[in-house]
Amino acid sequence: MKKLTLSAEPDVIAEAHRLAELQGTSVSAMFSRIVRLLSQRDRKRPRIGAAAKKATGLIQVPEGKSDRDVLEEALLEKYGL
Repeated sequence: MKKLTLSAEPDVIAEAHRLAELQGTSVSAMFSRIVRLLSQRDRKRPRIGAAAKKATGLIQVPEGKSDRDVLEEALLEKYGL
C-alpha cells in the first residue's frame, strides 16, 4: 500500500474523522471505499455524446410537465402530428 497526502479545509478534515469514527473505520479506509464506489457508479453510468452535453440545460421544463410532454409537444409542432 502506498501513502497519499491530501489537502482539505480543517472543517472537512474534522468531518472526515467524525464520519470514519461513526463507521468504525479509518479515514484512509473510508476514502478507499468512496473512491471504489464512485468508480463503480461511473462505469455503470451511460456516456452521453458531445451534442447532448452541449444541449444540457438549454430549456427549462415547465412545472407540471415531464420531459416526455415537452418532447411530444415539440414533435407535434414540428411535424404537425
